[in-house]
Amino acid sequence: MQLGGHLLKAAVITFLMSMVPVVELRGAIPYGVIAGLSVPTAFILAVIGNLVPIPVLVVFTRKVFEWLRTISAGLDRFVSRLEAKADKNKEVVLKYAFWGLVLLVAIPLPGTGAWTGALVAAMMDMRLKRAMPAITLGVIIAGVIVTTVTYGAGALFS
Repeated sequence: MQLGGHLLKAAVITFLMSMVPVVELRGAIPYGVIAGLSVPTAFILAVIGNLVPIPVLVVFTRKVFEWLRTISAGLDRFVSRLEAKADKNKEVVLKYAFWGLVLLVAIPLPGTGAWTGALVAAMMDMRLKRAMPAITLGVIIAGVIVTTVTYGAGALFS
């Protein structure tokens, strides 16, 4: 595929959009296709972009949270809300270990996804070498679900 100016811009926005919490690949794949990318190209860019921030999140979230708590009471409350969100999702991960984290990331609904999975992994002190494969598999599954629901199963192979 040759990327002209318009398609290059669409590719970059799709990639960056998939890095944004809440939006992630749920919004990036449809955006990329609407902007003119093929479904497989939008899928690949969104999956890779969604995974880019995950190692940093898993490794540094706890340290950043500790630092934010020292800055202000408002940030302390914000961190507490994020930790409560992680605690809410932690039971699935604890119960099913690797597959629990995959499931948490794979279901493309609000409150799930790679960012939530990374937050839960960080709060559980899960090592990156254990968390990353589960989150990666979950992101790929979520991408397939979003693509299939939006464009049909054949769109991945067109």
